[in-house]
Amino acid sequence: MDITALSALLAATIIAGTPILFAATGELLAERSGILNLGVEGMMLVGAAFGFISTVNTGNHWLGILAALAGGGFIASIHALVTITLRGNQVVSGLALTIFGSGLSGFLGKNYQGAPMPYQFKPLNIPVLGDIPFLGPVFFHHDAMVYLCIIIATAMWYLLYKTMWGLTIRSVGENPQAADAVGINVARVRYFCTIAGGMMAGLGGAYISLVYAPTWQENMTAGRGWIAVALVIFALWNPTRAILGAYLFGGVEALTFRLQTMGINISSFFLAMFPYIVTILVLVLVTIRRRQDAGAPEALGLAYDREER
Repeated sequence: MDITALSALLAATIIAGTPILFAATGELLAERSGILNLGVEGMMLVGAAFGFISTVNTGNHWLGILAALAGGGFIASIHALVTITLRGNQVVSGLALTIFGSGLSGFLGKNYQGAPMPYQFKPLNIPVLGDIPFLGPVFFHHDAMVYLCIIIATAMWYLLYKTMWGLTIRSVGENPQAADAVGINVARVRYFCTIAGGMMAGLGGAYISLVYAPTWQENMTAGRGWIAVALVIFALWNPTRAILGAYLFGGVEALTFRLQTMGINISSFFLAMFPYIVTILVLVLVTIRRRQDAGAPEALGLAYDREER
């Protein structure tokens, strides 16, 4: 592979990893507060549908982004109501919302099936940096959403580990009883993290329908929400590791497309499965190596009732 082809592959890796990183960052925030959200796939689909439909009808992709945030936040608020206020099973709620999000997005996008996106994000022209050989095309010829994603993931690390807000979130995820005892409103923190996480998932879905594959197709997220959930485990609930992990999975996806265009005689069905096979292998390896110190919040997936304190 020559330098130009390698540069193109790495650039495609960053683009392919961006929607996964958006969703994984949101899921990481929710899980750090103790809420397991398996509805990420459904929230991404709703975000993709809301973002696409709003952009087509308004002609403004930033309004589409706001609509995607609202859509993902709306689905996440249902999950928060069920799991925090009603103390329902978090796994069941998340799976139900994945099915609901898939159906809702398919219904809303029925009249837009296969329609192209007329208003697309354009790559930013970054002076000087974009002209650097090899590195310029890889890192500095992307749309604004790519850089926004990296900024958000980095800010998430700062929030969780360098601020009092982050300490509050982590304490709620580790020991909600102790957090409640010192005056922290556990339900309020979990509501905020769950809804904000859903908004991030919606943003990841919007990136797919507005930038990565600028059209609308039913179930177009193609399992990326599940990869995002797995990525949180792979990253050991650390946003900086999530950045690297997202681009690892993005690289696997970009490589499958590159192999197809190179005419290598590999079954297209195997290539379609390849990113998910890698996801399973990574999870197995992480589980084996870090079984005793996986870094998961102690109260993850557990409903909190202050009356039982």
